[in-house]
Amino acid sequence: MSMKEKSVQCLGKTGFHKIAYTEWGSPDAARTLICVHGLTRNGRDFDVLASALEESYRIICPDIAGRGQSDWLSIGKQYYNPNYLADLATLLAHVGVREVDWLGTSMGGILGMLMASIPGNPIKRLIINDVGPFLPKAALERIASYTGTAPDFDNMAALEAYLRQTHATFGELTDGQWRHMAEASHRKLEGGKVALGYDPAIGDNFRAGPLEDADMWSYWDATQCPSLVIRGESSDLLRREDAEEMTRRGPKADLVEVAGCGHAPALMAADQIAMVKDWLAA
Repeated sequence: MSMKEKSVQCLGKTGFHKIAYTEWGSPDAARTLICVHGLTRNGRDFDVLASALEESYRIICPDIAGRGQSDWLSIGKQYYNPNYLADLATLLAHVGVREVDWLGTSMGGILGMLMASIPGNPIKRLIINDVGPFLPKAALERIASYTGTAPDFDNMAALEAYLRQTHATFGELTDGQWRHMAEASHRKLEGGKVALGYDPAIGDNFRAGPLEDADMWSYWDATQCPSLVIRGESSDLLRREDAEEMTRRGPKADLVEVAGCGHAPALMAADQIAMVKDWLAA
């Protein structure tokens, strides 16, 4: 089996737009796993994980609007969670599944938590990678400092160096994995230069006003499905006290802390993949 690149048309307030996704495994698999990426990333971040799980799962890895191969929205302020959830609901209907397991990194974890809190939702198991119901102001300000910037680079080596610096807290990746991330998250500009593969306008809502702590505990308390929380040991977005509180409230999640990572573990290392695989199989 191998990766297939597909897309679906979704309707938003600014019209129709394409949501691209990759699909792994057999369409006839008994279980489907949807993997949703972080704020400035895309679905290709899950290539290594998906290739390791495709014998047991049908795996769907979307590019959220404005990222990767998906369309950019014409109004930057439309890049927000309710619209993302609507697109993801359309995608799940398009692929024809009523039940899914959900793995979400950062923003993808927030979207999973929000969907899992809705009555009648399709999520049967939820893995949240390095995010939680409380987002500290300082961490949001750090993310906002690079989100929506639009640097260009003379070549792919310069873009890869930028990713290595900006996302050093992803953990210890191989040279090949960093190279793959760069290849899968760039767009070509005129004159031979390259840029990051997302719409700079995804940062518009960050710049709309002063950032404050974000409290979403009510959504976590409404979540009922079996859940796993993964935390990078030095994460500034998911504080240890909040991760521990997630084991006592709502679905009373299992908690695993990953050494050598901050925000957020890349889930490309063999031991991290085994952790995900074992928890899903339990």
